Amino acid sequence: QVQLVESGGGLVQAGGSLRLSCAASGRTLSNYNMGWFRQAPGKEREFVATIAWNGRTTYYADSVRVRFTISRDNAKNTVYLQMNALEPEDTAVYYCAARAAYGMRYQAGEYDYWGQGTQVTVSS
Repeated sequence: QVQLVESGGGLVQAGGSLRLSCAASGRTLSNYNMGWFRQAPGKEREFVATIAWNGRTTYYADSVRVRFTISRDNAKNTVYLQMNALEPEDTAVYYCAARAAYGMRYQAGEYDYWGQGTQVTVSS
């Protein structure tokens, strides 16, 4: 069992930056591929980024590819999402998720453990 806790969300003006953190407990994070997802009001949860267990491979949604960076520090059992050039359309609750099975996935249903989410609000 893995417990995930996100932090770092908040209110920021358009063009600003935030760094989200996802701290894990219960199991070592190096056993898992990790992902970030987001859900805006009235919309489905959508993929943002994923990173392989060793940090060597990453994938991004097209909408965030040049603005967001996912990274991890397995020694600290933490995954990060650096978000730059934020836009009002990035407003959502952001969730981190852990996937135990082999392979990196974009679908929320392919992940086994989820955090409670952290709110990101970008004002125009």
